[in-house]
Amino acid sequence: MEKFVVHKGLVAPMDRDNVDTDAIIPKQFLKSIRRSGFGPNLFDEWRYLDHGEPGQDPATRRPNPDFALNQPRYAGASILLARDNFGCGSSREHAPWALQQYGFRALIASSYADIFYNNCFKNGLLPIVLPKSQVARLFDELYGFVGYSLTIDLPRQVVVKPDGSELAFEVGEFRKHCLINGLDDIGLTLGHAQEIRAYEAERLARMPWLDNRIL
Repeated sequence: MEKFVVHKGLVAPMDRDNVDTDAIIPKQFLKSIRRSGFGPNLFDEWRYLDHGEPGQDPATRRPNPDFALNQPRYAGASILLARDNFGCGSSREHAPWALQQYGFRALIASSYADIFYNNCFKNGLLPIVLPKSQVARLFDELYGFVGYSLTIDLPRQVVVKPDGSELAFEVGEFRKHCLINGLDDIGLTLGHAQEIRAYEAERLARMPWLDNRIL
């Protein structure tokens, strides 16, 4: 997966509490057997005025002009600012896939549902937790300034505001290591490829019948 070290990006608002995973990526899009292509349907029921189904051309849809992600000032945003309990509901991994494939690299909220929070790290998306008072202040600043951007420095564990002030956040060392080095579960396993090959060779030498194949 893509490494996350320092990222500067435009911020977009999701100014609601309790945004569940069905709102992030509605259930009809879970029919896909692929892990890609979910970005155009992120927040589908809020983002479009018509009902969406898999395989539709987004260019033929009717966008909701009142939805934040459809507003020109937030075009190209890569940091999503949310409220409390973001990602609640069912434990679909498609939710962080959709956010990431839309273009978001990081989320900032006062709290997340546990399973969604864990799924974000496994897919290279950084979910930052800040106190409600700091999140509220960020919303005020975001609405007050067009082009509002933040810099996220993961090694230092700080969010840097446009005025240079910093907001510290916590993240587990293992999760931090994985994001900085771009390691998902498969990448972590492949890091032990030499030991795995050595074990397989030693096991085959002891039990050569394991190499028998049915043709």
